[in-house]
Amino acid sequence: MKTLRKLKKKTLKYVAKNLPCCSLRILLYKSCGYKIGKQTYIAEGLTIAEKLEDADNLIIGNRVAIGPNVILLTSSDPNNSQIRSYVKIQRGRILIEDDVWVGAGSIIMPDITIGRGAVVGAGSVVTKNIESYHIVAGVPAKTIKKVEMP
Repeated sequence: MKTLRKLKKKTLKYVAKNLPCCSLRILLYKSCGYKIGKQTYIAEGLTIAEKLEDADNLIIGNRVAIGPNVILLTSSDPNNSQIRSYVKIQRGRILIEDDVWVGAGSIIMPDITIGRGAVVGAGSVVTKNIESYHIVAGVPAKTIKKVEMP
């Protein structure tokens, strides 16, 4: 039963990644068990790297915009490599709060929270939590501006 569930999840993610319609992509991602809010946009090419047996590892808020070819890593390890003994294995939930914009080609590492109203510049690698209303960019991503909300 677990194998069938993993196969279903893997297949849905594969199909969703390149569907031409955002609403269909989101429907398939929700079928995988991801929590995705209202009025959220997910462009083509989203890759979600995870342990397929994980649940509740990806939460995306309302009115979030995720650009093309973004990578969300809830799990990162060298799999069966002999280097496992000396590298850090990372695993954890990604929480993207409401009104966030994740630019094209960005990479979000495991165990990250992106605060409400934050902007992740295109091509950034997010290795640390991002505070609400901060604009970050770079490798690794660093705050380049804090937005003052009225």
